[in-house]
Amino acid sequence: MEAVVRDIQTSAPGGFEDFFRSEYPVAVRIATNVLRDAHLAEDIAQDAMIAARRRFNDPGDSDHAVAWVKTAAAHLALNALRDRRRLEDRHRRARTDHAQAGPEEFVLEREDGARVRVALSRLPARAAMVLVLRHSGLGYAEVAEAMGVSVGAVGTMLRRAEAALRKEVEKDAPRS
Repeated sequence: MEAVVRDIQTSAPGGFEDFFRSEYPVAVRIATNVLRDAHLAEDIAQDAMIAARRRFNDPGDSDHAVAWVKTAAAHLALNALRDRRRLEDRHRRARTDHAQAGPEEFVLEREDGARVRVALSRLPARAAMVLVLRHSGLGYAEVAEAMGVSVGAVGTMLRRAEAALRKEVEKDAPRS
């Protein structure tokens, strides 16, 4: 990490700094859309930017780096979401008292957003990725570039991913 920071500080003006200024907010937005946690999203975006700096000599000179950092932010956010879900599952299993949850916890568990995020974490990586990228405001062409597929394939991937997400959300829907 320190070597990357030193490398950034000694690099030519413009290049990475301009890349960071333009793409960091986009990476934060993508991660926030997945996690709904602004602080963790900022950490994720920083990790994605550091990884881009390591991967590309000068990310500011690469169109591929722009798509790559968006994809990296989405992957890292999805991984964090899965990690959070695993940790919550472990805590739930480890709980020895079976007391009923309080009213606040009950309401939080019923929130639609939480169900969607859990369902999203159970989708295959490519399905979750196409949903996250598209619903983060990227156009079909940007999603296609980020995922390395044709623009025509994005629509099909989205429909399939949305259907899979719907099934996962319905699994968790409260039964009446």
